[in-house]
Amino acid sequence: MSASAPYLHSQDYLKTAVASQLLSERGSNLVVINPGSANIRIGLAQQDVPFNIPHCIARRTTGANQAPKKIVQDQLLNSQVTTAQHVEREKAYDSIASLLKIPFLDEEVANNSFTRKMGRADGYANTPQSNRKEIAFTWTNVVEKKLDSSSTLPDSSPNKGEIGGPTDLKEGTASKELGSSECKLKEYICGEEALRISPTEPYCLRRPIRRGHLNVSLYYPMQQVFEDLQAIWDWILIEKLHIPHSERNMFSVVLVVPETFDSREIKEMLSIILRDLHFSSAVVHQEGLAAVFGNGLSTACAVNIGAQVTSVICIEWRIFLLRLLHLLVGDFFVQDISRCLLWTQRHHQTWPPIRTDALAKPVDLLMLNRLKEAYCQIKEGEVEALAVVHSYEDGMPAGSHKTRLAALNVPPMGLFYPMLLVPDVYPPPPRSWFNDYEDMLEDTWHMEFPRRTDLSDGFYPSLNGGFPMWDSYPSFQTKPKKEDNIGLAEAITKSILSTGRIDLQRKLFCSIQLIGGVALTAGLISAVEERVLHAIPSHEAIDTVEVLQSRANPAMVPWKGGAILGVLDFGREAWIHREDWIRNGIHIGSGRKYKDSYFLQAQAMCYMNS
Repeated sequence: MSASAPYLHSQDYLKTAVASQLLSERGSNLVVINPGSANIRIGLAQQDVPFNIPHCIARRTTGANQAPKKIVQDQLLNSQVTTAQHVEREKAYDSIASLLKIPFLDEEVANNSFTRKMGRADGYANTPQSNRKEIAFTWTNVVEKKLDSSSTLPDSSPNKGEIGGPTDLKEGTASKELGSSECKLKEYICGEEALRISPTEPYCLRRPIRRGHLNVSLYYPMQQVFEDLQAIWDWILIEKLHIPHSERNMFSVVLVVPETFDSREIKEMLSIILRDLHFSSAVVHQEGLAAVFGNGLSTACAVNIGAQVTSVICIEWRIFLLRLLHLLVGDFFVQDISRCLLWTQRHHQTWPPIRTDALAKPVDLLMLNRLKEAYCQIKEGEVEALAVVHSYEDGMPAGSHKTRLAALNVPPMGLFYPMLLVPDVYPPPPRSWFNDYEDMLEDTWHMEFPRRTDLSDGFYPSLNGGFPMWDSYPSFQTKPKKEDNIGLAEAITKSILSTGRIDLQRKLFCSIQLIGGVALTAGLISAVEERVLHAIPSHEAIDTVEVLQSRANPAMVPWKGGAILGVLDFGREAWIHREDWIRNGIHIGSGRKYKDSYFLQAQAMCYMNS
């Protein structure tokens, strides 16, 4: 038998096999990880849907009887709206009001000669007629039992903290109310439970990824970011996927990364996966490419509207060629829509007189996200709804306030008028962080790089050593282009028109794919089609715009695409093995280039379409 016979046999098998069969056969030992700024989607490739978990961790900071120094690690930020931003926000509101045929800001103020009546409605959320989305969050139980304790405290493992579940202490009980010989505070808490910790408890919330990058800053050191990522992922693997350390050498990982990630950030994540979490091998795929493949498309403009990053990615596939044509990052985000919802209600005097702070109180952001998902939509005319808003004061049970929410169609229009959103500003990481001599996702290994004369050819620092070495190599601009103050329609139009050929442009305008949970917003698809069509210059010979319906939940499509790519990657040419990575990492002259395999993606797509 010739050497190519097994390869041809694999080709024949893939042509006859269906995706579900491959996922069932090969997906049981393949973990797919799609990390994001607000949430991480993780699960076995054979699962229909992954776990979607808030990507955060709260670590204990002080003793139980002392007040914590910080509640949120990222509280050192510039969140104040300047006078110029306030003026721009009001202009954007009036532009949206004209489009949606609702009163302007000044007209609203003139009509509101009295304060709207609002009443406290305790118990309203428990009535049979209320929507489950309006059930109040409860404070997380931060107490854990000692292993040798005979206490009858309820189980408080981190994966049990569902809303209203038995592990939540309704009154924000601290460990000091229990015998010190029976229990103690948890060292750290992950996921949604971390967001529901009472501000009176001695914990500090950390988010290791912020705005599409590792959240490295002067206030959040690099090593802490790595430790938190490892702790969150390890907790999910044990508590959700039930994969202990002793069995991980039998599992491989597909890492689906956003296009905003830089080379070094990807390599640090690979080190966490292979060195710290002890997986046997891993492969890297880009989020936009995985999303397009997950929906079974060959050419598309993928619009990924994430919680903290929005990217527009144009992708074309030909015979054994899959290439990213254009990538643009915009300044409009899902969490900013939730914060805009709060600003809109306060302007209309429909928000109860309660202390709501989406930046400093994570539980308030959870509530705002829930209200946005339940009530916000895009349509003409005044859009209002009766809802229950909850107040979360320090250590107290949630208070319920029945109120009428107004102008619910305005916040999501901030996608097209980003000045309405006024995004918050966080300290940038040190520039040396991004200086990298080797790109994980580009074929730069053949380029000539200057070498330091004081080092021998045999010395090349691995991933964990020789940090000053990073500054001695040039930095190549391979990351997405950032566009400030440009709306979603203009971003899509600009990206597609930059691809060149008119036939390709027409195909891309008719193959727009919306990714992210906000894609489920009622009226968004028709709004995107209409706004993009109007944004196309009149001299362009394009008269049709279409947003394609997603085959699955838009928030999970990149994860699903990564799962399919992982099981179809039978050649395993792009896979990185644990021993090789720990021994060599990436260094010049190694003769081995680790990258996501465009060739294998196109190959797999060819089999899927045949």
